[in-house]
Amino acid sequence: LGLTPSGNPKRAKYGNEKIKLDGRIFDSIREAQRYRELTYLQRAGLISGLELQKEFLLVPAAYGADGKVIEKAVKYKADFYYRDNRTGKYVCEDTKGVRTKEYVIKRKLMLAVHRIRIVEV
Repeated sequence: LGLTPSGNPKRAKYGNEKIKLDGRIFDSIREAQRYRELTYLQRAGLISGLELQKEFLLVPAAYGADGKVIEKAVKYKADFYYRDNRTGKYVCEDTKGVRTKEYVIKRKLMLAVHRIRIVEV
């Protein structure tokens, strides 16, 4: 498959080994494999505009009277975001192994704030 360990002895979250593919570092083999599939689909013209690690603002930062941040912004970073050329719709994907409480809340906020339903692969 051409996937190689990144050379970094650190592991990604939840024990996944970081993987290097096409000069990019992915948090898991699953994420790297999905990237490869999506690049093939893009070359075939089935999807377009593939973006990696696209960031969405869920809750803006809160500032005090002195202008200092009192609560940091809450953001969600999608593994993949692209347009499905067959349907014309945009797709937001997350390669999920573990559904943490934080992720579930962010998934719900994505739907409430942006009307985007995350596809888990």
